[in-house]
Amino acid sequence: MKKKLMYILPVLLIAGSSMVWILSSKGTSSSSLLVTPKKGDFRVTVTVTGELRAKTSTDIMGPQGMQAVGIYQMKIANLVPEGTTVKLGDFVAEIDKTEISGKMREAQLAIQKAESHFTQIRLDTTLTLSAARDELTNLKYALEEQKLLREQSAYEAPAIIRQAEIAHDKSRRAYDQAKVNYSTKVKQAIAKMMEAETDLAKEQQKLSTLSAIVAQFYIIAPQAGMVIYDREWNGRKRVVGSTISPWDPTVATLPDLSVMESITYVNEVDIQKISKGQTVQIGLDAIPEKKLSGTITTVANIGEQRPNSESKVFEVKILINEKDSTLRPAMTTSNTILITTIPNVIYVPIEAIRSEGKTSFVYIQSGNKTEKRTVKLGVMNENEVIVTSGLSVNDKVYLVPPEELASE
Repeated sequence: MKKKLMYILPVLLIAGSSMVWILSSKGTSSSSLLVTPKKGDFRVTVTVTGELRAKTSTDIMGPQGMQAVGIYQMKIANLVPEGTTVKLGDFVAEIDKTEISGKMREAQLAIQKAESHFTQIRLDTTLTLSAARDELTNLKYALEEQKLLREQSAYEAPAIIRQAEIAHDKSRRAYDQAKVNYSTKVKQAIAKMMEAETDLAKEQQKLSTLSAIVAQFYIIAPQAGMVIYDREWNGRKRVVGSTISPWDPTVATLPDLSVMESITYVNEVDIQKISKGQTVQIGLDAIPEKKLSGTITTVANIGEQRPNSESKVFEVKILINEKDSTLRPAMTTSNTILITTIPNVIYVPIEAIRSEGKTSFVYIQSGNKTEKRTVKLGVMNENEVIVTSGLSVNDKVYLVPPEELASE
């Protein structure tokens, strides 16, 4: 008998300890699934993710006037790291010069061709006018000779006198016509020279413009600040290898960090709740312990399709009320927008609500029993819902249905 007791007692002790542990853990589990309805001010909010940026900033621009020389795309060849603090005149970026170097070579060749053409026109004009002057001089001598012959024929027969007069008149008309022709040739020569000179000046101006533009390919900071990369239309940052155009030549920006705002995008379902002037509680992913406040300043009227988004979203700008030296552009923010506050209402977690068709109900603990109670619901936020009737602050509501009811 003693030997049997020695074996039975340890088994009984272990079984008893196990039952106590099971019962205690079951009680703890059951109590942890019960909540008490809250009563007070109910906040209706919309939480969205945003990104910090400076409200105002100075653009660091690429070369200007590129379309005037036929260049419409330029690649960024070199760029300082984002976040670099620069002073006025410090190097920021450099643009690839391959295309504009080709344009400059073409312009230099065009200048050489225009200079050669100008020289040729000048020589041709010199020869033409020289020949015209010689001809005019010869005609003048011929006129003087005919004049002498006419005077000498004064004592000759009338027929000879008449011949001398006719010859003199022909010589005079030839001389007069030659003077008119020479004047026309001079005007023609001036026009050709001006045309050749204009063509040469045009090519020289083109090269001068290219030289002025290529100097802008070495981009410096227009003022002191922190370099932040500019974004393209699709949201991607401009980095080395990115393309800029004459219509959007911004390479980077120098933000004014004293006034910051959070740029966020709200889906088309929630945008009707958002309006200018609403207050926002702002959290920073990088500094979780820091809490900021803000005010909505702008709500877009037209939606847009953002990358990796299936539905239309609307841009919302939130002005940060506080000034903080730790804030940096592109920091991710969690923006909780306060839509409205409903005072003195009872509300419970959404997880506690069950439904059958259009009827909503909860499970409550009533003494040692579980009661299924129908409730009427009001406005809800992301985590909780108002109960307009069916519950009191003294009730204990199950978040998860008890096991016997869950199986049913």
